[in-house]
Amino acid sequence: MKPVLKTLLITTAAALFMGTAVQADELRDEAIEYFKPLPSTIPAVNDNPITDEKIELGKALFFDPRLSASGVFSCNSCHNLATGGDDNLETSIGHGWQKGPRNAPTALNAVFNIAQFWDGRAEDLKAQAKGPVQAGVEMANTPENVVVTLNSMPQYIEWFKHAFPDEAEPVNFDNMAKAIEAFEATLITPAPFDAWLNGDDSAMSDDQKAGLVAFMDKGCIACHNGVNVGGHDYYPFGLIEKPGADVLPEGDKGRFAVTETVDDEYVFRAAPLRNIALTAPYFHSGKVWDLKVAVQIMSESQLGEELGEDEADQIVAFLNSLTGEMPEVTYPILPAETSATPRPTAEIMPTE
Repeated sequence: MKPVLKTLLITTAAALFMGTAVQADELRDEAIEYFKPLPSTIPAVNDNPITDEKIELGKALFFDPRLSASGVFSCNSCHNLATGGDDNLETSIGHGWQKGPRNAPTALNAVFNIAQFWDGRAEDLKAQAKGPVQAGVEMANTPENVVVTLNSMPQYIEWFKHAFPDEAEPVNFDNMAKAIEAFEATLITPAPFDAWLNGDDSAMSDDQKAGLVAFMDKGCIACHNGVNVGGHDYYPFGLIEKPGADVLPEGDKGRFAVTETVDDEYVFRAAPLRNIALTAPYFHSGKVWDLKVAVQIMSESQLGEELGEDEADQIVAFLNSLTGEMPEVTYPILPAETSATPRPTAEIMPTE
């Protein structure tokens, strides 16, 4: 090969490579304005220093069905860590096989949400952990009965002492919630999108990058941004056009039930999108089972725009890049009951 031609080919190849690199860097620079990769360490939580002892206790409590009145339902029943951190039901089944009012959000990466539940009624994971235990359609228990149950098992008493060594009476309802929060804070799932944000160009496919471009250009980032790609604020569902009553039931007014403010009617916390490909069905109503359909509904109702098939497919491809690696969770061996352990009941108490 002639030296001049060889030089030209090398220069052209280098230019193409540099152009690709520049494009990749430009897309990453834009994305980092809206998103943050997951941290590499367990995040701190308010008023609850996280320790190994607290995490291990919280894991046992998360899987223990004896926190429920019936002895059937645990936190993991509705937030199954083997199926994306939720239960893959429209709405969860609880005490006495009653059906709850809303779809169960994933427990994975929930520590990064501004608040918990679709309406944000729990300010953090501690508060969230107390809610289902006491809800009549979920675990239907009482704080008093939970404490009696835990105190009836010597192994739990020891575990609480190790987890809360500075307290004279460590077995209490607040500490139960703190331990569960400590465990849930470890449920972080680094995904290909994080690797790409951190500089690995090969971590995402071309279709996924094209989907990211569409996700940003169409305006999805207005509600779905930050470290959890959502979960950081509250927005009206049906900002431009309200979906049908099957997707947006008229009787569930969302955050209005918390604030009693008219402006909060049909306002919900933006769903965090990490692991969204694993957590069908979608929306608080749990009525949509296909992720592409969910994307199309959101585009029409929130952005007032009908997505083309290719654009919708690309956005779904991007959302698949948010499917992360689960932390290894070994199923705990739980303390055995004693004669003092309250007996389970399936009785449904009348509502006042």
